[in-house]
Amino acid sequence: MGMNQKLSQQVSQLIRDKERGRGICAYLYDLDKLRSHAAELKHTLPSYCRLFYAIKANPDKQIIRALEKMVDGFEVASLGEMTKVRDVTTKPMIFGAPAKKEGEIEKAAKGDLSLINVESFHDVNRIQSIACQANRKVPVIIRVNLRQNVSHSRIKMAGVATQFGVDENQVPDIIHKLIQCPNLVIRGFHFHAMSNNLDADVHLKFVQTCLLKASEWRKTYDLNIDTVNVGGGIGVNYTRSDESFDWTLFTQGLHALKQAFMDEGIELILELGRYLTAECGYYVSEVVDLKQNHDQCFALLRGGTHHLRLPAAWKMSHPFTLYPVDTWEYPFKRPQIKEESVTMAGELCTPNDVLVRDVYVDQLRVGDLVVFQLAGAYGWTISHHDFLSHPHPDIYYVGDLPN
Repeated sequence: MGMNQKLSQQVSQLIRDKERGRGICAYLYDLDKLRSHAAELKHTLPSYCRLFYAIKANPDKQIIRALEKMVDGFEVASLGEMTKVRDVTTKPMIFGAPAKKEGEIEKAAKGDLSLINVESFHDVNRIQSIACQANRKVPVIIRVNLRQNVSHSRIKMAGVATQFGVDENQVPDIIHKLIQCPNLVIRGFHFHAMSNNLDADVHLKFVQTCLLKASEWRKTYDLNIDTVNVGGGIGVNYTRSDESFDWTLFTQGLHALKQAFMDEGIELILELGRYLTAECGYYVSEVVDLKQNHDQCFALLRGGTHHLRLPAAWKMSHPFTLYPVDTWEYPFKRPQIKEESVTMAGELCTPNDVLVRDVYVDQLRVGDLVVFQLAGAYGWTISHHDFLSHPHPDIYYVGDLPN
């Protein structure tokens, strides 16, 4: 999670801007780090795997451009996301969403999508109707909500009642219905089941389960399928512990499964989002006040959860690094704390605007910068930007911009 030289230089430039009286609140995206990380992930995957970027994690156009040459395609969940991808590339898109709009289904009927998820019986009826009107064959993939619970993930989308996918017990009925639809072609199954899982062994066992289920349904119903999509869900560690997803263990396990997938003639699709982009992003904010309240120390920041909502949504302390700014332009004493635990809150008029809770710092002064790490995924675009109508953060790209 450390900064490279170019990124440190950008922070230094922000400090110089601050010394000239300019307030600081910005996102920094390290595109070189992103490209290197994505290339390494792609390189270590076996040949039967395809790597897609789930752009819901961060749909910034420069992020998409940086990943375009590294991934096999993009997972999208709206017309807006489709447009952002198509502004950059013609690479394949997979569409998955539980509540589809007519225009999104029409995109599939026009051949703009490689696959579209089926999540309900009504989905089947709507996609078949629109495909029939367009006189096109539409490749579909059945999203399954497994009955088996997947442990060790922060958010579960299988093994529990959710709005996602087809109940595993209803899969035979949905297959029979799809077989009766002349304009729909069953290409496989989608099993996205979790979010931010840090246990590689659990994730590998999940992949094995998905292959087993897909193989059983293919043989039982004589399906000509070629795809198992296990979604994303591979996590990053936002805490100060050493636990992290063991990508090496995971890919070694995938290589060990190669023959099983090849024998079945099935491709495995991974739709990575957070795991691809989280580490390339940083949110930089300055301390504008320090105060004591009910014996607790608070640092008030320029910006807050309307820029970086994730720590408030997950009730966690976001990881950060402090950058001291030595210049102090005022004639009065500079507020500071030493060897204290501090809660870092933003500028919004709500007690929920908290990014860090009760974390020890050696020293912190008004005017210093706080650089929040792991802000490259589910940061800016999931936040409530216009609450209180504060300015949006600046966005800087570190590294070579893609053409």
